[in-house]
Amino acid sequence: MSRPRPRGLLVDFGGVLTTPVGEATEAFCRSEGLAPDAFANVITKDPAGRALYADLELGRITQTEWNTRTAPLLGVDPTGLLGRVLAGLRPEPALLAAVDAARRAGIRTGLLSNSVGRAPHDPYQGYDLDTRFDTVVLSDHHGTRKPDPALYATALELLELPAHACVFVDDSPRNLDPARDLGMTALLDTTPPETVGGLEEIFGIPLS
Repeated sequence: MSRPRPRGLLVDFGGVLTTPVGEATEAFCRSEGLAPDAFANVITKDPAGRALYADLELGRITQTEWNTRTAPLLGVDPTGLLGRVLAGLRPEPALLAAVDAARRAGIRTGLLSNSVGRAPHDPYQGYDLDTRFDTVVLSDHHGTRKPDPALYATALELLELPAHACVFVDDSPRNLDPARDLGMTALLDTTPPETVGGLEEIFGIPLS
């Protein structure tokens, strides 16, 4: 007996609905005269930088505080730091169109994002989250972040669907494991054509 087609689609934001985050952060580093991987190293390898970024995504500190405290770790001006870091992000039209097509086809859609807040820099501006998705789950609003299974469970509850009826798309493999563990179909975002093609195969409908 074949498995029923999924009825829900949860997607990540940065790197899925946008161009790759790494490209934006590397462009920022080059513009500041830093090594291309300087920003990535600060938020993943430097203990203070890693803790600050976690606090930002968990909603424990504001963007302004993050800017002020992270800038010295990079040796840059703190003014509007996060906005400068993410200035190179652009919408990924193929994935946005796929989400819209899925919703028109009756599939419930949700955003599940590790968020850096929305003020003073709003990375979600122009993406029409409230009209594009049935539910939006941002880590800083819930005090937990991917890959904590609790955030995925919150998204499923708000989407009003069981895990086995949902597909989750993320560009980070470590964020897919909790989705699989909960029973969701997990799809690694690679390139827009491959990801949209994967979604079309899973849902059995055209999304481009």
